[in-house]
Amino acid sequence: MDADQNTPRLSGVAVFFYVFLPFALGHYLSSLLRNVNAVLAPQLVGALALTPGQLGLLTSAFFFAFALVQLPVGIALDRYGPRKVQLVLMLLAAGGAWMFATGHSFTQLVLARAIIGCGLGGCFMSAVKAISTWIAPKRLPSVQGYLIAVGGLGAASSTMPVRSLLQYTDWRGLFMLLAFLTVFSGLLIWLVTPRNRIAASARAPTVRSVLDVYRAPAFRTTISLVLIPHAVFFGIQGLWIGRWLSDVARFPDSAVAYLLYLGMASVIFGAIAVGMITEWAGRRGIAAIDVAAVGVALFLLVQLAIVCNYRPSLQTLSVLFTLVGTITGIEYAIVAQSLPRELTGRAATCLNLLIFVGAFLVQAGFGQIVGLWQVDGAGHAPAIAYRIAFGVLLALQLPGLLRHCHRTFLERRPVECGIALLNEKEDYEIGSLRSPR
Repeated sequence: MDADQNTPRLSGVAVFFYVFLPFALGHYLSSLLRNVNAVLAPQLVGALALTPGQLGLLTSAFFFAFALVQLPVGIALDRYGPRKVQLVLMLLAAGGAWMFATGHSFTQLVLARAIIGCGLGGCFMSAVKAISTWIAPKRLPSVQGYLIAVGGLGAASSTMPVRSLLQYTDWRGLFMLLAFLTVFSGLLIWLVTPRNRIAASARAPTVRSVLDVYRAPAFRTTISLVLIPHAVFFGIQGLWIGRWLSDVARFPDSAVAYLLYLGMASVIFGAIAVGMITEWAGRRGIAAIDVAAVGVALFLLVQLAIVCNYRPSLQTLSVLFTLVGTITGIEYAIVAQSLPRELTGRAATCLNLLIFVGAFLVQAGFGQIVGLWQVDGAGHAPAIAYRIAFGVLLALQLPGLLRHCHRTFLERRPVECGIALLNEKEDYEIGSLRSPR
């Protein structure tokens, strides 16, 4: 979306400092808070005597609340703009972080974690919407890749840097600090980001209008392949990879934090690499959906190795899980390229809704499966519990990949998959013109 005609253009440097950096800081904090429980898990378990099921529910409350606010946040962004919306949301997230720091029961912490998720539910969408106001559409994919890389930096900061900080404070003090930083981020966006008028539209987006996205064939084709792997990636790397390294590999907390740091840091390189590979493939006529299929296949192979408990390379598998799993973020670009322009914002909202509901179910469900086994005297769940839990996830993801392979290689439609997606977009646009409003 172009800036309003009455709003002066900004230089590239101004966009970077006044738009990208303030919103990127919010996305950084969102990723940090989403993943920080992976390192804090031993302290939380010790302080509250949590079972694996309770730990999974506590951490996954973030995803459930995050998903719950996607539709209202998406509508608010179109109606009021990212500057106003983010100020309110970041203050809400700061309140949740403060509640988490002062909570003394499992119920209180679950509620606080959910409030944090509500407050941070618009960070990525707000950043994309704000940035797209000031830059050319052709540059948006690369800038979006940089934004995802900043999120990877936030995820990496939730590991070894957080563990180092715990030498000077406890998890309560950490969340108080994060509450202050979240307030600062919201105020920075409000004070620094340029004001621009929201372009008037024929009608405000409604929940009913979101159904247009779900009816689009390109949207359904994409989520059938990538949605469940994306939910698994978010749900597992934010908590259970760390517990798996502790319980199965029996690494000490310092080694677990280091491996989590390597894995989270790999998101930075993975996000940039996915963009470069997708552009390279596109120049050679390879559709982005096929790039995603190759990435999903590799992601499933990593999980298969975890199910097989390939012990000589458990540490390598933990890093590969996060590095290869980054490919799942490609579905945002696929959907944006395949749907009419007026639906791209709602498409991102719908994707977030589905992904984070899925991540909640994955993270909470994984804990329930692991909790079926008794922990030993040191609080470690047995390896078989994790092998079966990962096996269940693998079984859920495999049908989507098989359907894509069948559709691509066996049916052999008269046009290639990438062209078909473009045709679906054109057909959808024509259908929208013919359908009564």
